[in-house]
Amino acid sequence: MQYLEGRRYVVLAIFTLVGLLFAGRLFWLQVLDDSYKTAADRNTLQRQVQTPYRGLIYDRHDSLLVTNTPVYDLLVVPREMRRLDSVKFCRLLQLPLADLRLALRAARAYSRVRPSPLVQNLSTAELAAIQDNLIDFPGFRVQARMARAYRSPNLAHALGYVGSITPALLQSPKYAHYSPGENVGISGLESFYEPALMGRRGVRYRLVNVRGVDKGPFRAGQFDTLSQAGQDLHLSIDLELQAYGEKLLAGRRGSIVALDPRTGEILCFVSAPHYDPQLLSGKGSGNRYMGLLRNPDRPLFDRPLMATYPPGSVFKLVNELVAMQLGVVGPNTGFPCDQRLVHCTHQHQYPANLSIAIKNSCNPYFYQVMRAAVLRGQSANRFEDARLGLGQWQKMVKTFGLGGKLGVDMGQEKGGLIPSPDRYDKKMGFHHWNFKTVYSLSIGQGEIGITGLQMANTLATIANRGWYIAPHFVRGIGSPARPLPEFQQRHYTAVDTTLFKYVIPGMQQVVDGNGGTGNFASLRQYGISVAGKTGTVQNSHGPDHSTFAAFAPAQHPKIAIAVFIENAGFGGTAAAPCAGLMMEKYLRGKVAPGRKRWEDWIMYGDLSARRH
Repeated sequence: MQYLEGRRYVVLAIFTLVGLLFAGRLFWLQVLDDSYKTAADRNTLQRQVQTPYRGLIYDRHDSLLVTNTPVYDLLVVPREMRRLDSVKFCRLLQLPLADLRLALRAARAYSRVRPSPLVQNLSTAELAAIQDNLIDFPGFRVQARMARAYRSPNLAHALGYVGSITPALLQSPKYAHYSPGENVGISGLESFYEPALMGRRGVRYRLVNVRGVDKGPFRAGQFDTLSQAGQDLHLSIDLELQAYGEKLLAGRRGSIVALDPRTGEILCFVSAPHYDPQLLSGKGSGNRYMGLLRNPDRPLFDRPLMATYPPGSVFKLVNELVAMQLGVVGPNTGFPCDQRLVHCTHQHQYPANLSIAIKNSCNPYFYQVMRAAVLRGQSANRFEDARLGLGQWQKMVKTFGLGGKLGVDMGQEKGGLIPSPDRYDKKMGFHHWNFKTVYSLSIGQGEIGITGLQMANTLATIANRGWYIAPHFVRGIGSPARPLPEFQQRHYTAVDTTLFKYVIPGMQQVVDGNGGTGNFASLRQYGISVAGKTGTVQNSHGPDHSTFAAFAPAQHPKIAIAVFIENAGFGGTAAAPCAGLMMEKYLRGKVAPGRKRWEDWIMYGDLSARRH
C-alpha cells in the first residue's frame, strides 16, 4: 500500500513538472510574440541569411586560382512595396521596364513576404549610384555577398562556374535549404564540391525602421547563428602547364589531358576551344553565357570528358595485352603484313615481333592479333565462337577503365563505348555476324568510343604496368588538405602485370627509333625516353583526327598524356609534337628555343596537309 502511495506522488510530480515546462514555454512564446508585435509596430524585423565565405581554389603549387569579391544584390519584398513609380525606378537602375515587371511577377509567385532577387551582382560603384535613392522605394533592400573572381583566364572547363540557383534545382531535396537568389556551383568542380566549398549559412535578425534604416540586432542577437566559411580546394593542376596547353590549342578543336600515373592526379585538362572563366561571373554573366552557348565552335563543350572518339591505333596496345593474357600471342609472335585483310598506311619492315609491329603500327598484324583473341574454337558454330570470344574480350578491355565512367570528380563524365555481342545482335541479328563484322575494333575504329581522359588513363595504366588510380583534380580539401579516400585506391586490369613490359620497347621505338611514327615527340636529346603510340582516327565528315598518347620517362613515368586534335590528319605530325612540347614543359620546366618552331606549327600550321 505504501508502495502504491509512493508511485502516486511520483506520477503527480511528473505531471506537475510537465505542466510547469509547458507553461514556461507558453510564457516565452508570448514574450517572443510580444517582441515581434512591438517590432512590427515600430520597426520591421528582417531575417537576414548570412552567406558564408566560399572556399578558395589553389593549383598544385598553391597559386590562387579562384577567390571571392564583394557584390551586392537588390532584393524586393512584395508585401512591403508601396505604390511604385516604375519609370523613375527603372531610370535609376537602368533597367528595362519589361524586365522589372517580369522580376516582380516572379517575386510575387515565390512569396509576398520573403525577399527575392531583383538585380544581382551590382558592383560597389553601381551600388553607390542608387543607394541614396532607395529610401524613396519601400520594399527594396540591398544585400551584400561574395561572388567568384578568377585570377587566371585558364581552366574554365574544370573549374566550372557559380550562378543563381535555378527553379529546377530548388525543387531538388539536395538544395532544399537554398533560397532564390542564392549562388550555387552550376558545373565543374564548383558543382561537384559544392557542400565543401559552400560552408554553413548563418542567420541574423535586424530591426529596420519604416525608412529602411538599420536599428540594430533584435534582442541583442540572441537568436542569431554564425556562418561557417567553406573549405578550400587544393588542385593537382599545374597552372603553367595548363596555360601552355591552352596556348597550343588556341584556334583548334580538341583536348589535352595529362596525369601523374603514380597518383592519378590530373596535371592539365585542356578543352579547345576554351574561354575565360571570368566571363561567367559578375553582372551580365547571363548574357555572356548565352553568347558562349550560341557560339558554333561550342566553347562550353567539355571535350576531355564528353567528346568520345574512336581511339585509332593507340587502342592496338590494349588489344595486344588482352591477347597475351589469353595466351594466343606473345612478344615474339610475328604475322605477315597481309593487306588483303586490312589496308596498311605505309611500307615498313616485316612485323616479325610485337616491337616491330608497334613501331610501324601495322594494321594487318593487329587484325590477326585480335582475330586470334576472339576466334579461339570455343564453339563449332563460327558465329557463336565469335560471340563468345568478343564477350570475353569486352569484359577484359573494360578493366582498363574503358566503356564506363572512371569516377573523376566532375559530374558530366561520359563513359564511352566498348561494344558487346548484344550490341551486334540487336544491329545484325543473333548469329548473323562474325569476326569480319567487327574487325575494325582491332585497329581502334568502328563502334568503339573513348574520351581524352580515358585515353590518358589507359597510358597511365600501361606506365604503371597494370593498375591505375581514378583520375582526379583535387589533391586535398580544407586544412590540413586531405584527399578523398576513393582517389587512393588502385584498380587492376584483367591482364597480368608481368605482361605490360613487353609493349613498352615497341612504344619507345615509336618515338625514339629510326622511322618511328611518333618521332616528333622525341625528347631523346635531353636524356628523356618517351614511350608512345600515334593514332589517325578516320572521320567521314572531313579530314581525319590526329591523336597521340605517351608517358615519360619510359622506365620511371612521371607524366602520362593523351592529345586529340580534330581534323589534323596523321597522329605523328600534329598530336605527337604537341604532346612532346607538353612533356618537355612539365619535365624540364621549359621548352628549348630550337623546338619552339613546333609551337608555330601546331598553332598556325595547316596540320591536315602535312605528311610524315
